[in-house]
Order: sequence, then structure tokens, then C-alpha cells
Amino acid sequence: MSIHPLAIVDPSAELDSTVSVGSYSIIEKGVRVDAGTEIGPHAVIGKLTTIGKGNRIGPFTTIGTPPQDITYADEDTLLSIGDHNIIREYCSIHRGTVKGRGETVIGNNNMLMAYCHVAHDCILKNNIVLVNNATLGGHVEVGDRAIIGGMTGIHQFSRIGEYAFVGGMSGISMDVPPYLIVAGIRNDMRVRSINRIGLKRAGFSGDEIRKLGRAYTIIFKTEGLLLQDALEQAESEITDSELVNNLIQFFKDASRNVVRLSKDDE
Repeated sequence: MSIHPLAIVDPSAELDSTVSVGSYSIIEKGVRVDAGTEIGPHAVIGKLTTIGKGNRIGPFTTIGTPPQDITYADEDTLLSIGDHNIIREYCSIHRGTVKGRGETVIGNNNMLMAYCHVAHDCILKNNIVLVNNATLGGHVEVGDRAIIGGMTGIHQFSRIGEYAFVGGMSGISMDVPPYLIVAGIRNDMRVRSINRIGLKRAGFSGDEIRKLGRAYTIIFKTEGLLLQDALEQAESEITDSELVNNLIQFFKDASRNVVRLSKDDE
């Protein structure tokens, strides 16, 4: 174990023998850090935080500190971080709240660029990129391989679907469907297209992407078609596509508004 002599590590913290901790970092009580994780200088790892294998945590990060919630009363809530994440300098990730799920969860292989913020009770799955200054309010859920552009703010309780691409400097107050490119500010959020490049890079076939494109046309581009009718038409017309089924299910599971306006809508 490589712990700088100027770091402060609580005696109750459990650090694997291969963990490194930089100078002036603080590791609080009940923290657990697994093999190969590197914690840079001046980082703060708050109590009851669990960090998996092979993570790289940059300087001046604050991870597992109390949530910014006025009802929080120093309860023992949690933050769980998986394996092989990159969390760059000045990022902040907060623990959960009792009135929420009690835990904030970060999956595997995610990159949080400098100055990003993940609030209490969020769930980030795997292979996600948060570009500089992206900010997630409480209870936000982000699906696999989503990309959130720089200086984007996401309102609490919003869902970002898998493989979605949110353009930089957007303001998200609705759910963002999977597989799409969206950008805009609040009520002017617009769907730009399906995320063809991202899907190709992920190995989806041309046929699967074409089927998704057809569903996109039905749901987002057909004038005068109510959402329920559009979903039923897409479901009946395209019966053998996992991507289309997932897109339709995302709408069915929604408890708040979902971005539907396309860039050509007025």
C-alpha cells in the first residue's frame, strides 16, 4: 500500500494493499477501497463510501460527502462506485438520502471529466461519459454508454436512456429516450436524430439501426400522430428489434415527460 505520509486515513477504513493515496488526501471512517485504485492528492473520500478495483480518482475530488439536501440529518447513507472508473479533478459525488434510495451508485468504466457533479441518489450504469462541468441533480438515472455534453444541467428525477447523446450546454428537464441525440434548453429540448455513430461503434448492425430509424420516424417525425398511437404503430410494424422494443418500453415506463419534439418541429 502506498499512502503518502501527509494523507489522513481513518483507522476503520479498509484499503487493499495495492491502493495508493496522494498527499493531503482524507479517507474517512468506514471507507472501503479495492485493488489497484489510485487516489490523487487533496482528495476527500467521505464516510461509508465503497470504491471498487482499478479506479483513478483525481486531485481535489470530493467523493461520498453529504448530500446537498436540506432534510439530510447526518444519516449513514452510502455511495458505491464500481470498477475502472476515471474521476477527474474537482468532481463531486454525494451520498444518498434516507428519503431517496439511501445510496448513490456509479457502475463500471465510466469517465467523469473535470468539475462534474453527481448528486444524491443518482444511478449511473456503465461506460458513461460526463464531459466537463456536467451536473446531475438528485435521483437522476443514466443508462449504459450515454454521453452527457459539457456544461449540461440535468434536473432531478430525470432519466437518460442508454446510448443517448446529450449535446453540450443543454438544460434537461424531461426524460431523454435511448439511442437518440438531443440538445436544447428545458421546454425547447429537441431530438436531433438517432445516435448512428455511437450505435455503429458499439457494434450494432446496419439492419438494426435501420429498424430503429424507422421507429424514430414514426414516433418523432410523423405529424398529427398521438404518442400512444405512434408507439402502437411502431410496435406492430417492427416486431423483431431489441432496440425498438427498448425505445418503446422507455416511453411506457416514464413517470414524467419524455423529449419528443424533433429539430424540425415548430
